[in-house]
Amino acid sequence: MSNVVQYARQGRTGVITVDYPPVNALGLDVRTGLLQALEAALADAEADVLVLAAAGRTFMAGADIREFGKPSQPPILPDVIARFDASPKPIVAAIHGTALGGGLELALACHFRVALRSARLGLPEVKLGLLPGSGGTQRLPRLIGAVKALDMIISGDPVSAAAALEMGIIDALDDGDSALDAALRFAQRVRDESLPAIPVRERTERIAGTDPALFAEVRAGLAKRAPQLFSPHRCVDAVEAAVTLPFEDGLKRERELFLACMDSPQRAGLIHAFFAEREAAKVPGLPAGTPLRPVRTVAVIGAGTMGGGIAMCFANAGIPVLLLEVKQEALDKGVAGVRRNYEATAKKGKLTAAEVEARMGLIRPTLDYADLKDADLVIEAVFENMAIKKQIFATLDRVCKPGAILATNTSTLDIDEIATATRRPQDVVGMHFFSPANVMKLLENVRGAKTADDVAATVMEVGKRIGKVSVLVGVCYGFVGNRMLHQRGREAVALVDEGASPQQVDKVLTDFGFPMGQFAMGDLAGIDVGWRIREERRKAGDPDAPEPNWVDKLAEQGRFGQKTGAGIYRYEPGSRTPLPDPEVEALIAAYRAGKGIAPRAVPDHEILERCLYVMVNEGARILEEGIAARALDVDVVWIYGYGFPAYRGGPMFWADRIGLKTVYEAVKRFHETLGGTQWEPAPLLERLAREGKRFGDL
Repeated sequence: MSNVVQYARQGRTGVITVDYPPVNALGLDVRTGLLQALEAALADAEADVLVLAAAGRTFMAGADIREFGKPSQPPILPDVIARFDASPKPIVAAIHGTALGGGLELALACHFRVALRSARLGLPEVKLGLLPGSGGTQRLPRLIGAVKALDMIISGDPVSAAAALEMGIIDALDDGDSALDAALRFAQRVRDESLPAIPVRERTERIAGTDPALFAEVRAGLAKRAPQLFSPHRCVDAVEAAVTLPFEDGLKRERELFLACMDSPQRAGLIHAFFAEREAAKVPGLPAGTPLRPVRTVAVIGAGTMGGGIAMCFANAGIPVLLLEVKQEALDKGVAGVRRNYEATAKKGKLTAAEVEARMGLIRPTLDYADLKDADLVIEAVFENMAIKKQIFATLDRVCKPGAILATNTSTLDIDEIATATRRPQDVVGMHFFSPANVMKLLENVRGAKTADDVAATVMEVGKRIGKVSVLVGVCYGFVGNRMLHQRGREAVALVDEGASPQQVDKVLTDFGFPMGQFAMGDLAGIDVGWRIREERRKAGDPDAPEPNWVDKLAEQGRFGQKTGAGIYRYEPGSRTPLPDPEVEALIAAYRAGKGIAPRAVPDHEILERCLYVMVNEGARILEEGIAARALDVDVVWIYGYGFPAYRGGPMFWADRIGLKTVYEAVKRFHETLGGTQWEPAPLLERLAREGKRFGDL
């Protein structure tokens, strides 16, 4: 018998138990052990019902990530599942923790499924550029119907055990704390009530009569919201096969589609993004087990859009938070904005009225800095002005208790300079949230020259607690994300100067896979933000600060973007759809004329190369300077903070796939034809291109 899968009998119930920490992944040893244990169970004449259970904190959580990228070794999972599916003895799956991917597919091959109320079930393969390839697309529709199966498989999102019961995925929900005990009780019901043990493959009532138009509808929806993605469209094909083909033929079709996804270049990008997110949490040079400072209460300074959103992040995680403003009117407006956000979520059915009030109750508004004296973590979230931020930090230095972490949400300013306003620079750190803070997943934590190890470790852990993807970076202008974004923005503006339209530039970027283009994103964030940053840089004499341009002229006119109904685009009342504006076209034409620029037709491929290669070149400098420790950190920042398409793996991974020699030669060409420090090839890019290496090799 395998050392990771055991068989034992309890009374007349045979129990197969997987024990392969930490998540009982379905690696080779587990697959082999499952077959051996099943054979032992079937040969045990004293056992008339079987239970499939898992030890530890979770049921089986899918494929073993240690086998990713390696050739499959028999027995492969579909064959293991087929043996369970064909069992002449009824099998009850005992689900706790999570049943994901192949783990859920194995449970679907059992005759019955019992889950603890705390369990979650899902098929997340689409998030890795795949589809469930071990019968999940064929069995799930037979249990819950094609509509709900498509929703689960295409989204990849797990559902609660209660939802799974209502949908028909599981047969019983248990409020106890032992899935095995719950399954043993259900096994007794199978005997006592002679429950029919019908294999899922034979259940067709939920798919009979499915309207063929459903699949055309879903494909049309995907064509609008995810036209570039490969695997979601194959998921539709697979579920359609479940409805239109006999079970065995459907399995063959699923396998063909699964292998097509395996061959897709998108899979490589999504797998990279999957691993990069997890690796980003492991900070080089920060020892594992670094002590953490307790963070039980938090304070946020500034109740504007950003500050209110940050406060919501903590309230959502059940952490009490003080929200400070200097004027009652601003405080009332901020609190009202938070309530509106929560109530909008409640209207969508994602929160109950009681949950709204509970979260609002965790946010305590105040006008008095003295109320911050017991806060464990204080996050400053006022607008980008160094003098104001230093004034705030000097105040915090006076009022906050020893050991409190003092964080700034600055997106560009020098954290080391901010820290000089205190007598405790070791406690000062950057926590750069992305707008809207209660929605965006990225938290760019910024370690100053004197930031203590335990402070850096604590803000990384806090990010995890509030559901963020955290990356630790160093101090420079714009850190990682905005430093690269400003180079892309500069190039986008230059392309319009030369003859492109803002909508052409944006379309090239959205066709590449970004959720919105450079200019639409500027309008969403507010073009006054970048304008004020550029003004500060010019006042400070920054030699790299760009000259005033037509975007600055729009900001000077009060056209700040969506919040004013007009920016680079115009917006109809109540709409967020960017519309071209003749006034902006005229302003751009006048700007070109004033600069003596004769507009030219700019090809799309040039727009793409200039917008992306300038980012890659800047990313190479960031790596060379040690601002980001690894290329994967840059990729994570861009995927989760700026919408870089995850299926392309992030800018540095994408550049590796293109070939750094190709990127370097283009950067060199643009430097020769366009000039500008942004196009000076980064020494690291040049070296890697010359050596035939990748950023991923660093």
